[in-house]
Amino acid sequence: MLSPLDDYPIHQISEPMRFVGTSDRNFYDRYYFNIHGAGGVHGTEDELFAVIGVGQYPNLSVADAFTSVLWGGDHRVVRASRTLGADRMDASVGPIRVEVLKGLEQVRVIVEPNEWGIELDAVYDGFSEAHLEARHFDRQFTRVTFDSTRFAQVGSWTGTLKLGDRELELTPDRFWGSRDRSWGVRPVGESEPPGIRATDTGSGFFWIYAPVRFEDHAVVTIIQERPNGERIMQDAHRVFPLGSGREPEWLGRPEHVLRFAPGTRTVTGATLSYYGAHGRKTAEIEVETQLAFPLLLGSGYGLEPDWKHGMYQGELVVQGQDIPPADPSYSNWGLTEYAAKFTSGGQVGYGMFENAVMGPHEQYGFTGWD
Repeated sequence: MLSPLDDYPIHQISEPMRFVGTSDRNFYDRYYFNIHGAGGVHGTEDELFAVIGVGQYPNLSVADAFTSVLWGGDHRVVRASRTLGADRMDASVGPIRVEVLKGLEQVRVIVEPNEWGIELDAVYDGFSEAHLEARHFDRQFTRVTFDSTRFAQVGSWTGTLKLGDRELELTPDRFWGSRDRSWGVRPVGESEPPGIRATDTGSGFFWIYAPVRFEDHAVVTIIQERPNGERIMQDAHRVFPLGSGREPEWLGRPEHVLRFAPGTRTVTGATLSYYGAHGRKTAEIEVETQLAFPLLLGSGYGLEPDWKHGMYQGELVVQGQDIPPADPSYSNWGLTEYAAKFTSGGQVGYGMFENAVMGPHEQYGFTGWD
């Protein structure tokens, strides 16, 4: 049961590296990246949002990956799944792979030619220091459903993206993005028998995740709440550029006011306010959403019963989807990532505003799952 990793002095428990520190089936280890315009959405080439994910699930012996690209009126997905094998340093699944060039600073992402017409060869360079976010922990009744760690970073892209017969040069002045690395326990793979959790019919999922890049700093905001507003987790820090030597600044408790398109849960804008000791306001950020990207579509995050993260598909399976945004089945309801413009203290920044208001939520008057 040895693997190449066992030749490095990196062990954390008294087991070979193929065995993680918990037998929970839901243990995962994942890369996430996105690509969006550096100056907002102004023309056809700026109408781009792409997401790449690569994950490993050691207790399920599965690795999977996806690349989802929305560019103008074209949205395509290529995804792959394979058995994990012994070498966890191999961050490739089918045509998709990740290469760490310099830890916490520079990563290369490659999507090799495939029948769904998505190709990518690009280097992600971190702008800000990698920021270790607050621990994500939650229980449903007695079962631990989340126990994970994640770091986040904003940066820029250099390389080439192809979608069908179109090719786009990615340059750091025009295309930014954020990335995260997370690992731990969260629900993955096929559904489990819920037991008493089946009686928990009043739950919902409220989530805000907003990594944004300004001229001389970044801000990372996370909020997860129960329907009554009780916080499950929160984090809000100002993070400074790589090499600055400056420690992250805690902004305090983040509060939110979301604005929705009438009759929908589509967010058109938001105000994020931050309060430190004694209720002192430390910052306020205005958010203007510009391009909605439906993360759940084809990615394995939960819409399709036959393709979920960590689900065993076979030795190697590669699939794809091509769903035009004009198609009636295309929807941005659910977990949506918005390319967004952020304004704070006279500075304008750009980044991602990821949001879900699923199920009831008292603050916004939602009483069910409609």
